[in-house]
Amino acid sequence: MTSTVPAPGDLPPVPGPARTGRAPAAEGSALQAVLLDMDGTLVDTEGFWWDVEVEVFAALGHTLDDSWRHVVVGGPMTRSAGFLIEATGADITLAELSVLLNDGFEARIGRSLPLMPGAARLLAELHRYRIPTALVSASHRRIIDRVLGVLGPHHFTLSIAGDEVSRTKPYPDPYLLAAAGLGVDPARCAVVEDTATGVTAAEAAGCHVVAVPSIAPIAPAERRTVVRSLEEVDLAFLRGLIAERVL
Repeated sequence: MTSTVPAPGDLPPVPGPARTGRAPAAEGSALQAVLLDMDGTLVDTEGFWWDVEVEVFAALGHTLDDSWRHVVVGGPMTRSAGFLIEATGADITLAELSVLLNDGFEARIGRSLPLMPGAARLLAELHRYRIPTALVSASHRRIIDRVLGVLGPHHFTLSIAGDEVSRTKPYPDPYLLAAAGLGVDPARCAVVEDTATGVTAAEAAGCHVVAVPSIAPIAPAERRTVVRSLEEVDLAFLRGLIAERVL
């Protein structure tokens, strides 16, 4: 399934976010803020979602084709769940399936929530230097709040959930909303993402993207830097990327 992503200039004004705490932009640097995806970027959970989807559909009497994993990864639940209902012909509504998937995922992360290599160090560094930071995820608020309990809510000035925007990734709305909530220029934000869906959203918002592929490869491009792990990313690295664009 594909989505047509509008140009940022075609969007209506972005309203203020529900969960926000303004912070000053980073002084003395072209970098104004860092916006981070959650699943597969900070926490090693992209595989969790697929495992839960397999379990839920097995209980409904359907077997998921492993090739569908790349179709549903990184996108909003409405897209992934809708695709799986259509592909399997399961007798369940989108609302009912969303509840089952969120319940299953919440139970899974309640047992274990591993961080991606380098995530804890990067968040601690951004917090230490008072860099405005937002968590921007297609996951629902109930899931984000559980994960924030592990990541530490003090590491984020604000967070944006997929069920709090009318259009989530791959549309640029969540990243434009985060930049507006922080009071910064999207062009001077560094976004860290792990999927093509998230990269598309961030680039459409005008941000520079650091891609850390989790499931499928992502090729380098203009305004996009690909790394193997968050262990390659620190504040100096992010500031250098934005400085190159501004100069």
